[in-house]
Amino acid sequence: MLIKKEEEKVKEIKEERRKIQRDFEGLITQLSSKNPMERRWAARDLADYKEASKHLVKQLMKEEDISVREVIISSLLRIKDEVAIEGLIECLRSDDAHLRNSAIEALKEIPEKVGPYIEKLLQDKDPDVRIFTINILASLRHPKVIKWLIEVIEKDENVNVCATALDLLAEVGTEEAIPAIKKVKERFKNEPYIQFASDIALKRIKG
Repeated sequence: MLIKKEEEKVKEIKEERRKIQRDFEGLITQLSSKNPMERRWAARDLADYKEASKHLVKQLMKEEDISVREVIISSLLRIKDEVAIEGLIECLRSDDAHLRNSAIEALKEIPEKVGPYIEKLLQDKDPDVRIFTINILASLRHPKVIKWLIEVIEKDENVNVCATALDLLAEVGTEEAIPAIKKVKERFKNEPYIQFASDIALKRIKG
C-alpha cells in the first residue's frame, strides 16, 4: 500500500512538472536554457501561443544550435503573424549564411504572407537583401512575380541584382518581359554576364 502511494506521489510530481513546462512563462524561461534540448522543446511548444512570436524571433537571432533554429523557424511558420514574418525577413540581413538561407526557405513557404513585403524589399538599400528577395520570388508563385522582376531590371543600378533577376526571368519570364530585357542588355552593354543572361532569357522566352 505504501509503495502504491509513493508511485502516485511520483506521478503527481511528474504531472505538475509537465504542466509547469507547458505554461507560457515556463516555456519562455526554457527558451533561454543552456540546454539545447530544453530550448528545442520550448520552441516547439511555443507554437501554440500567438504571443510567443517576439520571444521566438529574439532567440532565433542569437541561437547557435542549428536544430533549435529549425524548430524556432517551424514554430514561427505556424504562428505566421506580422511579428513572425518581419522577424524572418530581418534574418536576410544576418551575416550567418545558414540563418539567411533558412529564412529564405521559410519565407518561400508562405507566399500569401510575404507578398505585401516584396516591393519594399526590392527597394532595400542593401543589394544583398534585394538579391535574397529575388531568390524568394523563385518559389513565391505570386501573380506579380514577372512584374516585379521587370521593374528590377528596368530600375535597379546594381549589376548583380539585375543579373539575379535575369536568371529568374529565364525560368519564368513571358513575352511582356522582352522589352525590359533588351533595355537592361543595352544599359549594361559592357557587362559580359548581363549580356549572357539576357541572351539566355530572350532565347528561352521566345523559344
